[in-house]
Amino acid sequence: MRIIATTNDPVRLSYLASLLAGAGIETFVLDLHASITEGSAGAIQRRLAVATKDEHRAHRVLAEAGES
Repeated sequence: MRIIATTNDPVRLSYLASLLAGAGIETFVLDLHASITEGSAGAIQRRLAVATKDEHRAHRVLAEAGES
C-alpha cells in the first residue's frame, strides 16, 4: 500500500477517492477511526492509500484533475 494523500477535510478525501474510483483504482482510508475519536482538533489526519501497483496511475489521475 502507498499513501497518496493526507487531509483533515472529509469532503476533499471523498472527492479524491471518487476521482480514483472513476479511474478504476480502489482506495483505502486509513486512520478514520482515530481521527473521529480525537474529535475536531485535527491532530490526526486521514490518509488515502492505494495498492502499490496503482500508485503511479493514481498520482497521474489526481494530477490530471488538478490535485497534487
